[in-house]
Amino acid sequence: MPLIVPSERLIHIEVAGSPLPLDGPAGLSLPEGATLADALAALGLDTDAAAGFGIRGRRALPNTLLREGDRIELYRTLEVDPKAARRARAT
Repeated sequence: MPLIVPSERLIHIEVAGSPLPLDGPAGLSLPEGATLADALAALGLDTDAAAGFGIRGRRALPNTLLREGDRIELYRTLEVDPKAARRARAT
């Protein structure tokens, strides 16, 4: 559900990630000058909701300013070490 603030200029961003119960990326509108933490709050999540965050594939902190067209990615913790999984498949 987009956050709409009528008196301010809005930026539009995408949100994708595993802690969200989404079938695909979701759109979000926020006031210009919003941070990653503001976007999480608009989604009803806090900064502990994911193992990490990124914007277009690069790690980001909650105080990172968002720009028009950014894609926020919410990362989850790995359940299996990728190296161990490859070794197990090879044997």
